[in-house]
This record gives sequence, structure tokens and C-alpha cells, in this order.
Amino acid sequence: MTITVSDRITRAAKTLGCLLTASMLSSQVSLAKPVVHDAEYYVLEKQNAERWVVEDKDLDKRLAEFRKKNGGKSPNIFYILIDDIGFGDLGDETLNAIRGYKTPNINEFAREGTGWVGGHNVGDEYLGQDPKFSPWRDTHVRLEGPVVMQLQATILGDWYWATRELPKVNWTPTPANDSDVNAMIVPFGPSQRLETAGLYFVTALNSARRRIWLSAPYFVPDEAVMKALELAALRGVDVRIITTGTPDSLPVYLAAFHYIDQLRDLGIKFYSYEPGFLHEKVMLVDDRVSSVGTPNFDNRSFRLNFEVTALIVDQDFASQMEAMFEADFAHSVMIEPDILDNKPLWWRFGVNLSRLASPVL
Repeated sequence: MTITVSDRITRAAKTLGCLLTASMLSSQVSLAKPVVHDAEYYVLEKQNAERWVVEDKDLDKRLAEFRKKNGGKSPNIFYILIDDIGFGDLGDETLNAIRGYKTPNINEFAREGTGWVGGHNVGDEYLGQDPKFSPWRDTHVRLEGPVVMQLQATILGDWYWATRELPKVNWTPTPANDSDVNAMIVPFGPSQRLETAGLYFVTALNSARRRIWLSAPYFVPDEAVMKALELAALRGVDVRIITTGTPDSLPVYLAAFHYIDQLRDLGIKFYSYEPGFLHEKVMLVDDRVSSVGTPNFDNRSFRLNFEVTALIVDQDFASQMEAMFEADFAHSVMIEPDILDNKPLWWRFGVNLSRLASPVL
């Protein structure tokens, strides 16, 4: 995929001299811990629209550990932007731990010189502590270099949208030593004039010549994305889509099978991830273009949510993504094209009923 369309969507330019590392986050990894203990000057942290948005029962302990480690001092500045949909789920202990810091952006965060983007939030289920969804499977990408400034600008843009204030931060880019990866941050949101998330995915799908591998825990695409998938398959592109086999939302899970059925007989391969809940939002196009971010393949991400993704154009990084996908395929089972034909009537009725609600799922 050429980066030109993304340039025009974001009104930003690709950055050179960046270092990116993909991290497969599982039930043993806590993202909140490095955020707290690595904070040297300021941390921008954002929580996107999810259920159970922030429910880290150990956050107060980690902040206390940070103060102890730093002679009783808190981070100089700690900005946290929390989605109001899930804010009511926060417990008093977590709120008291956060209070005292300058409040407000963990789907994305940046501390001075380093950024992270991906699907991981702060919550017990994301740390594998919910037996229903464990082991949790997610992917983040660690960013260094000038691209961090684009992530910082995205977070602060959302911050301004919520508060009508702009905090003072460092805008001097920090180079990534011994690395020269092309990357850029692509934000999406309802405040933009164009439906940028949908345009981004349609462009990626239409540009593929050899393969499109993507992970879609919520696969409820709109008509434009469906047509782009159909055209890719008809061009002979290797299209593989991995979704979760352990749903957290039954209507969304059932609705996906309507679209899987619509794409049958085109050679598109669908996989169901079996060990636990798969929440990563990643895409690999051909042998050079990778995408790691927050948007799902659904109407909410295309039109309603504030989302962000890191677009990376680098063959070595794409090779890492390929190995990661292969590992996920190995822990998945293929969804047969005629799966709906073998399901009972009540199950197919549930699929069709859920599909009617797909615009708001």
C-alpha cells in the first residue's frame, strides 16, 4: 500500500529514522507497570471506548511503588484521558490513586521519547485474570523516533476535544539510534470530515497484490470493505482473517458469521483463535506494509470511535508480523465456508437478527 493516501487522510508525513518493536501481549504482561515505572517527565495515556475500560485493582499499589522508588515523588506530569462510557466502572481505590495527578490519554500512550499503540487496555481481563477470556491475546507496537511526535499530537488532539485545553509538552523529536524505519501515525475519529478509518482499510485492501492477513476480533464490515475484500480475493490475493473463538459480545460474534457466509466460495480463509480471547487489531499487506492499532472491522470503529493505528512500511518489521500471524494461525482452527449450513435454525436466526443490528454493534 502506498503511503500517499494516509498522508492525505492525516495531513501528516511519513517519518524516517524510527524504531518499532511489535510486542505480543499475553496474560503475563501488564502494560500499566512499565508506564508507571518508566515515567521520567510526563506520560500521556488514553483509554478508548471499551467495556470495563479501566479496572486495574493494583494501580494504586503501582503508583505507591513509583513514589517509593523516586523518594516519594510522583511523575512530573501524568495525563490520563478516560472514555466517559466506561468511567463509571472505575472503583474508588483506582480513582483515589489517580487523583493528585494532572488529569487528563491505554490503547495508546506516549512518554517523552517513547510511544506505544495497540489493542491492550488496563483491566483484569487484559492481564489474563478473567478465567472466561484467559489467556488474553493482544499486540502493541513500541515506537521510538520522530513518529512519537505524531502519536503525541494525536493524543493531545483528543485531549483538546475533551477539555479544550492543551498541556505543555516537549515537541523536540528524539532520534532512534541505528534504525531507519518508515512509519506514521494515522488517527481516525468522528470529528474528521472524512470517514478516515473506512478509507484507510479500503485503500489497504485495494492495494494488496500478494496477500492480506488481518486480525479482526469484531468482524462486522461495511459494504465498501466487503467489496474491497471480494475484489482482493478475485485478484488472487491470499486473504486470511483471524477472529476470536471466545466472544465477549454474543451479538457481534454472531453477526460476523453473516459476513463470513457472504464471502464464501471466494477463497478467503477465516480462522477462529482458540486458546482465549483474541483482541489484537493488526494487518499485514504484501511483504512491506504493516498496521498495528486500535480500530476493529466494524461500524463503530469506522464512524463512531476515536481510533489510531501505526502504519509501518518496512520489510524486516513485516517479517516479524508474518511470524506472529503464523503463530496465531497455528493456535486457530479454520472456519469452514459452509458453517452456517450445518448450524441449527435458532443459531442461524440469531446470526440474521444480530446482522440487523450491525450498524450499532
